[in-house]
Amino acid sequence: MSGSRAVRAWVLALLAMLLAVVAVGCGRTSTPTDLCSPPGVGAAAAAPTNLDTAAASAAEDRYTTPTTKPLDQIDVNALGLITPGKISVGTLSDAPPSICVDSSGTFTGFDNELLRAVADKLGLQVEFSGTEFAGLLSQVANNRFDVGSSSITTTDDRRRTVGFTNGYDFGYFSLVTRNDSPVKGFADLDAGTRIGVVQGTVQDDYVVNTLGLDPVKFPDYNTAYANLKSGQIDAWVAPSQQAEGAIKPGDPTSIVQNTFSLNNYVGWAVNKNNQALVDALNSGLDAVIADGTWSRLYSDWVPRQLPEGWKPGSKAAPEPQLPDFAALAAEKAPEGSTEQAQQKSTLAQLGETFFDWELYRRAIPDLLTTGLPNTVILALTSGVVGTVLGMLLAIAGISRTRWLRWPARVYTDVFRGLPAVVIILIVGLGVGPVVKGLTGNNPYWLGAAALSLLAAAYIGEIFRSGIQSVEPGQLEAARAIGFSHRRAMNLVVIPQGVRRVLPALMNQFISLIKDSSLIYFLGLLATQRELFAVGRDLNAQTGNLSPLVAAGLFYLALTIPLTHLVNYIDKRLRTGKADTSGTLDPLEQAIVVERG
Repeated sequence: MSGSRAVRAWVLALLAMLLAVVAVGCGRTSTPTDLCSPPGVGAAAAAPTNLDTAAASAAEDRYTTPTTKPLDQIDVNALGLITPGKISVGTLSDAPPSICVDSSGTFTGFDNELLRAVADKLGLQVEFSGTEFAGLLSQVANNRFDVGSSSITTTDDRRRTVGFTNGYDFGYFSLVTRNDSPVKGFADLDAGTRIGVVQGTVQDDYVVNTLGLDPVKFPDYNTAYANLKSGQIDAWVAPSQQAEGAIKPGDPTSIVQNTFSLNNYVGWAVNKNNQALVDALNSGLDAVIADGTWSRLYSDWVPRQLPEGWKPGSKAAPEPQLPDFAALAAEKAPEGSTEQAQQKSTLAQLGETFFDWELYRRAIPDLLTTGLPNTVILALTSGVVGTVLGMLLAIAGISRTRWLRWPARVYTDVFRGLPAVVIILIVGLGVGPVVKGLTGNNPYWLGAAALSLLAAAYIGEIFRSGIQSVEPGQLEAARAIGFSHRRAMNLVVIPQGVRRVLPALMNQFISLIKDSSLIYFLGLLATQRELFAVGRDLNAQTGNLSPLVAAGLFYLALTIPLTHLVNYIDKRLRTGKADTSGTLDPLEQAIVVERG
């Protein structure tokens, strides 16, 4: 009964938490702006006027090609594509308006829509998979993807890993600080300033190698900006379009200075040995510039003034015909207009950031239909396989044969010692190319395999400790009544050891549920996203952290009942059923009373 009372108490606590969320969120039902939709020319922006002139000198352009091959001379069968007729693209979901996932679950943004147009010129299909920027260039270099599309600035260091197309965009990046900060420009940054960047980006490179400072590194732009708003960092260096899109009216932050990105332009990444694909994409890019598609997409998605003297495509590409973004921006914000939105209180910002009920409502369908099934599939698969392998490791680890003990020990030490992300990347990127004929170059099940191998190391140690905790007399007693060593272990010792470690085993299963989010590093289709990835995609669309809190509630709904269930089972195994042998049924009770 105590187990069922605990479960009921948990259900009531969860309902109370959900009611609290509803109560807080009901006052915030305004529909947030979808950052993953084209803002149009109404959002036109002029070139920044507060440029860091000391750093804003473009490097010599040594890579833009003088011209390109005509489209009719491109042999699409000789492009070295992973799947003939289809470009496999690794992209991100959290940097609108350049790259993101929209409300229908489609990878879009300026970079990806432009790539679709280029592929259409070449007569090719495009398949997008979401991944993390930190591993994207390596995935392109190892042929996990044909192309990397992620507003990638073409630096010399990156060219050592991958090849690049001609430029299709030119990136400013911005220094964002709180309004009460003494930092008013890049020159004010010093070793005592906590500077936020997204790991692996050109802004990270700029702060480290140009400014000579040690930044605080984040996995995505929204997390970095949230830390700036809450005062955890003093400044944020970000691409200008991400900075402008993140700052909302009433936020206590502003862009204080801008500079050029270091090496001129943004291009698509391609395996550096696949020059045929680079040439084909360059030809397609010039074609969409010539027919006006580039100008239309640029005006829809990132309507900002180009820096003087730069244009997209090859040097022979025509100058794109764009609206006068500077004039449109001036009309939108007339000179002399000083009206500003009232700054929100800290409490209001926290409530809006974490408890927006409208976003909870929008997140739940995708979390339920896409995120939850994938999380459960990955956790169950890796849990079952990991348990079987773990039991084998435990038995090998206590074997009297050293040829079994030593390999088990080495395996456990290696897989417990390496970070989970490293194991997932080794399996996904190392084994993936070898078995791509079986997987179709889809790393979903490779991710599950990596989680299984990781879980086996921990579960094996859990089983081993449980088995070795059983008193030696149990084995001796079983042998004394005629059991062989193997039968005694299988029927007497191992069952008792497993029962003793059930709580620790359930803790490992809970960790597996949460670790399932790490396979996103391998690159997944939109339909393969688990809970955290679904929440993060909506977080990127809106710039709000409420979808991540909603995903967290789903994790709670999975893990807390499992904890109470295993506690209930463990108690039943230890105590057994309640003793009812001394209780008389009504007829027996009547007989006793009559005789008395």
